Amino acid sequence: MPARLRKLAPSDLATAHEQGDTKALVKHYLAVLEQRAPGRSVEVRVPPFAAVQVVEGVRHTRGTPPAVIETEADTWLALATGRTTWHEAVEAGAVRASGERTDLSAYLPLGAP
Repeated sequence: MPARLRKLAPSDLATAHEQGDTKALVKHYLAVLEQRAPGRSVEVRVPPFAAVQVVEGVRHTRGTPPAVIETEADTWLALATGRTTWHEAVEAGAVRASGERTDLSAYLPLGAP
């Protein structure tokens, strides 16, 4: 896992939720996704905080990845914690996904709020 992404300890996660530390929460849940969906075929972007490559398949190494998911931090946190579903977020236009293997519904939610 890249050094910039790390899972928070349970007490730190609770504190981050209490304090509304968006940056720490985004990075935590991207790190959890990276563990649940190992691979490098899909790039998940949550600007301006972080991006991670996940999901087994053809490995991406240079240039624009063939499969990209991008969303805002609030939507990512809602998906990660189960406050919204993947399909609801896609239908609402809150998630932009292109390419193969970009349906993350099998991996979400990632944890409790």
